[in-house]
Amino acid sequence: MKSRQMTQGYERAPHRSLLKASGFLEEELNQPLVGVVNFFNEIVPGHIGLGTLTDAVKQGVSSAGGTPLEFPAIAVCDGMAMGHEGMKYSLVSREVIADSIEIMAMAHQLDGLVIVPGCDKTVPAALMVAARLDLPTVIIGSGPMLPGKFNGKAVDLTTVFEGVGKVAAGTMSEMTLNALENEACPTCGSCAGMFTANSMSCMAEALGMALPDSATVPAVYSERIRLAKRSGKAVMKLIQEGVTAKQIMTETAFENALTIDMAMGGSSNTVLHLLAIAKEAGVDLTLDKMDQISGKTPNLVRISPAGEAHMVALHEAGGLSALMKVLADGGLLNTTANTIEGATVKERLRAPTAGTNLIRPLDNPWDQSGGLKILKGNLAPDGAVVKRSAVCEAMRQFSGTAKVFNSEELASSAILSGKIQSGDVVVIRYEGPKGGPGMREMLGPTASLSGMGLDASVALVTDGRFSGGSRGPAIGHVAPEAAAGGLIGLVEDGDVIEYNLYEGTLNLVVEEAMLQERRRRWNPPEKILKGVLKKYASQVACASIGAITNG
Repeated sequence: MKSRQMTQGYERAPHRSLLKASGFLEEELNQPLVGVVNFFNEIVPGHIGLGTLTDAVKQGVSSAGGTPLEFPAIAVCDGMAMGHEGMKYSLVSREVIADSIEIMAMAHQLDGLVIVPGCDKTVPAALMVAARLDLPTVIIGSGPMLPGKFNGKAVDLTTVFEGVGKVAAGTMSEMTLNALENEACPTCGSCAGMFTANSMSCMAEALGMALPDSATVPAVYSERIRLAKRSGKAVMKLIQEGVTAKQIMTETAFENALTIDMAMGGSSNTVLHLLAIAKEAGVDLTLDKMDQISGKTPNLVRISPAGEAHMVALHEAGGLSALMKVLADGGLLNTTANTIEGATVKERLRAPTAGTNLIRPLDNPWDQSGGLKILKGNLAPDGAVVKRSAVCEAMRQFSGTAKVFNSEELASSAILSGKIQSGDVVVIRYEGPKGGPGMREMLGPTASLSGMGLDASVALVTDGRFSGGSRGPAIGHVAPEAAAGGLIGLVEDGDVIEYNLYEGTLNLVVEEAMLQERRRRWNPPEKILKGVLKKYASQVACASIGAITNG
């Protein structure tokens, strides 16, 4: 056990003395020391209940013969950070979280980890550091929020964002919007749809790093507490058997996870995060590989924003294990892959719940190919990403006129003031990993267009990101980004931009001679940076390799 370097032998008497100062018994110091990472805070609704889950994990660890050592981690709520300077810090937090867990685990020579994340960047950070440290590790997230009810319909956070667009368009009153905001988020947990947090929780389960049903049991269900206790027990079994994170997160596991991601139409942010996690795990994963898997995987599930259902419906339909059963029966999953409880993927499979229709059969999919699509062309030679399952058929092939903005704020102002018309392509640039910095996630512009009824006639293209809650032709992660000299920095108002989601193309229709002239005149905006954003901008890599900062 790694912890013996800190707890055993007469020369470690000072170390034991300090641990005993924290109240630990001699026999507890002779047991495996398990770090339990608690993301609780009083700001993020997905994290309000994590104190209870962490306590349950610790009970599980103790009952299985381990000594739990709790320590905290930060979290950013993307919904609250959206639309202002705060969003620049969200992706940055992924790296800070992973680094801080590494520091605590290595400084104190922990034998294993149970990481209890919740929203947005916390789950990918947990998976990144699990792969980096290669310790016995289990992930148990907060669980999804239940949807709200408003005027007899299920609603969620995206409904509120789209309500802003409706108010701007004059089709909803501010009083109605206020009533909606009071009902849309009725419980704690990660926002109710297949947004980034829930998509990444699905990826943790699909990779085998979380117990079955961890991604779908709602945050407020008692089963979530039982899952937490079982997660504490599971990490002790991993420690006893010497099974580490990289033995679970293999190339096969990533291929399975991508297949599940495409079948359920997860957030486009899963592309960014899976690339970064694979890098930490030493697995060769590329955008081309993702596109190959998407091309052969049917889209079987549509959850908000792509459909009307929410995560609780997937839980009632049998959870991820039921979706995996349908895919496995079609030969689309490798069922020999291992998982944290010592079972193979095959042992996790279950048939979809009778009477539910959320998970479509392979012979009647929503679409013959996956929910995400990688686009390439002169505007994105290194790739761009779109959530194809949330794009209506009429907008899957489009040619429009560019309206260019050098920040999210400028684009949002133009949208809400009625300056965007049918046939436009809204270009939002200098919002990439370096240019933002922080690659802001932009639900505001997409939701406003949806609320104004323009998502079936207006496209958006950015070197930043779009929220997992975005619907419509929202093309993000354009690489290279504008700040790195990418072609998106040379687009001008009135240019023609065309894309084809069937062929995977994204192009700027401007003659090369004109582009060369524009490049000679190119003068990117200067941004005065300080603190963590300055450090991040100097270290971060391209979105096409996961916007990683450690090489």
